[in-house]
Amino acid sequence: MKRTLFPNCCRIIFVILVFAAFLSACQASATPRPTVEVVGELVTVTGGSYTNVTPAELDTMLTNKDFTLVNVHTPFDGKIAQTDLFIPYDQIKQNLDKFPVDKNARIVLYCRSGHMSDIAAKSLITSGYTNIWNLAGGMVAWEQANLPIEH
Repeated sequence: MKRTLFPNCCRIIFVILVFAAFLSACQASATPRPTVEVVGELVTVTGGSYTNVTPAELDTMLTNKDFTLVNVHTPFDGKIAQTDLFIPYDQIKQNLDKFPVDKNARIVLYCRSGHMSDIAAKSLITSGYTNIWNLAGGMVAWEQANLPIEH
């Protein structure tokens, strides 16, 4: 009995289609998370203001990081990746030499719940800094948004 090439071609086409579907599935899982427009919420305090951002907004900001990220929580209770400094909220004024010299440089603060970073933001504002950002809800909100904390 003579065999035709058609069945073999069908098999080859089938294998190619399965392989293409596999590659498509792998590529789809590697797609980055959608970015969120960073607007923030302005908080006016004595001497100036700072901007509260959501975890999604900070996550977006971290993709093209152009700021100093500071963990002000005490005691240490974990960190967000790409954190630059660890300065306790109540020791900001004693550590101004660790902050950028440019008082207009963007600085993003966070702590565990947002309370300590609020105090730190006010301290930096009274020290002349003008571009202060704060993670609203702190690491608690960050974790609730299913974003990782490094311990």
